[in-house]
Amino acid sequence: MRRMQLGAAALLVSAGVACSDSTNPQVGKGQNVSLSFAGRVPGAAGVQSVTDLAGDSMIVTSGANTLVITNVEVVLRKIELKRQTTAVDCDSTANEDACEEFTLGAMLVNVPLAAGVTTAFTIPIDSGTYTKAEFKIHKPGNDSVDLAFKAANPTWPANVSIRVTGRYNGVAFTYTTPLNVDQETTFNPALVIDASGSTTNLTLRVDVATWFKTTAGALIDPATANTGGANESVVKDNIKNSFKAFEDHDHDGNETNG
Repeated sequence: MRRMQLGAAALLVSAGVACSDSTNPQVGKGQNVSLSFAGRVPGAAGVQSVTDLAGDSMIVTSGANTLVITNVEVVLRKIELKRQTTAVDCDSTANEDACEEFTLGAMLVNVPLAAGVTTAFTIPIDSGTYTKAEFKIHKPGNDSVDLAFKAANPTWPANVSIRVTGRYNGVAFTYTTPLNVDQETTFNPALVIDASGSTTNLTLRVDVATWFKTTAGALIDPATANTGGANESVVKDNIKNSFKAFEDHDHDGNETNG
């Protein structure tokens, strides 16, 4: 299985990034929370995975068409949890004490395509109840954090936040997008981090199998979704709608069984 890749900027800020609010102290400090990623919904129809010497692949079929996805890379930045008691935007620096930060830096996530999850890191976070996760699908720019990301990932293409490679009906493709958008996903039920000291796992799942599909379920040739392509906006919308965050104690990428 492929391993998670983290940009240098993310590694630099991953320690001690949980915020502290002296005016609104929390019940418990320093409860361990791990952040994991998944790339598929368990048991999804028409979706298979294959593991061989080249790594994990996702196979999506619809009618006579077959899409084989061999690699999915996403740049994320500023992953935060929003407390139940606040309605502020975590991205506002004036209100950052109302949220808990996993990382402020840009990180390159190699999304796992087989079943289960890949854990990126574990950090201490205040105990409490959290209702939402906020993050950004990020096209690296030229501030100091992004320059550190570029230095750590020198082959990453300019003006790209997501890169997918694979084959559509046997023809190789590379899909890239400059999608640069803030995302918010609601926990249902709310994420409760208690003060017991036990580790809580949060999974951020990307339903990759839905990216290259129409609303009717027909497959889209990824080559038609690159910048300027006929299906560019359809796939961008699919990507934005494909993220979900939830508590996942058994690390299986399934939100229905804890």
